[in-house]
Amino acid sequence: MLSDYFDAYATAHVPYKGGAWCYEDGLLYRGLELLWRQTGEARWRDHLVRLVDAQIGDGNRLAGYDPHDYNIDNILSGRALLALDEITGDPRYLAAAARLADQLSTHPRTRSGVYWHKLRYPWQVWLDGLYMGLPFQIGYGQRIGTPALVDDALAQLDTALEMTHVPATGLYAHAVDETHKQPWADPDTGQTSAHWARALGWLAMALVDIAELVGPNRFAPFRTRTESLLRRVGEVQRSDGLWLQVIDQPDLEGNYAESSASAMFTYAFLKAASLGLAAPDGRGALRAVAACVERDPDGQRRMQRICHVAGLGQFEGRYRDGTAAYYVSERLRVDDPKGVGPLMMAASLVRSDLSAEIAVG
Repeated sequence: MLSDYFDAYATAHVPYKGGAWCYEDGLLYRGLELLWRQTGEARWRDHLVRLVDAQIGDGNRLAGYDPHDYNIDNILSGRALLALDEITGDPRYLAAAARLADQLSTHPRTRSGVYWHKLRYPWQVWLDGLYMGLPFQIGYGQRIGTPALVDDALAQLDTALEMTHVPATGLYAHAVDETHKQPWADPDTGQTSAHWARALGWLAMALVDIAELVGPNRFAPFRTRTESLLRRVGEVQRSDGLWLQVIDQPDLEGNYAESSASAMFTYAFLKAASLGLAAPDGRGALRAVAACVERDPDGQRRMQRICHVAGLGQFEGRYRDGTAAYYVSERLRVDDPKGVGPLMMAASLVRSDLSAEIAVG
């Protein structure tokens, strides 16, 4: 069953970057948090506390974290700190979260007011970063009673959606360069040229999580855009319930059904429906993504067909140009938390009777 797979995965989890604070571990933390909230089972909370405590120690340190990297990815795991502050009341967690908020207080922004993705990616807004930073900022602002942080996050979201929207496809570009100078950027729009599924998955999860955090009245300006995105994503879903790596190009050579983005869309559909937002049915997609957990030759269950990483610009000796051919060239991994974490999140949203029906291979 899925719960057995998740329990074994968390038990055996080795920190993704040798123990350094990172977003990959944060996706597992988020999955564990939501499983605990849905089931009340102590094992999920205990896994979460054990894994996070190993990275923050007795004080407010965050292992391997340098705020001057101005890496928006590093903010995501802060959502676990806010959750554990709520669950345990231990002041260490909010103190550690404050370190991440301090980074955001001086994080560089585009001229239009949106956080740069990283210091080494100047003037660039990536869809990934909207999920990494904005839900944490909203949650932290609510926790410490600073509504200006919530207002700022929503203003950034509004601007970023305008910057990245691609009217011709009804989808959103993975990234935009405000200066239009990056080689991957369209000279007229500054946008990337192909639609990477996981980038859209980050966006879809950001939208539904923000909808839950701020409530229907504050989210009203984003409702139509969210429902339109989810409807468009549903239109390009494959008959097997999954989504392609380059989401809207089924005839692209080398394109394949990618499981992490599929898990993210499944979560977004199910969460949207729980919030009263119009969304395609996510139950069939959940069964399809769960079927990606298969037995390896060694008999271990592992989630298959997860894109290890994709980005833009120079990285590890190659130039990532944001084209469709580039996205399908990236290597695959099994059991990467970028797939397992969102699958946990999605599974946390189904009724127990449906969850019991979902077996893994």
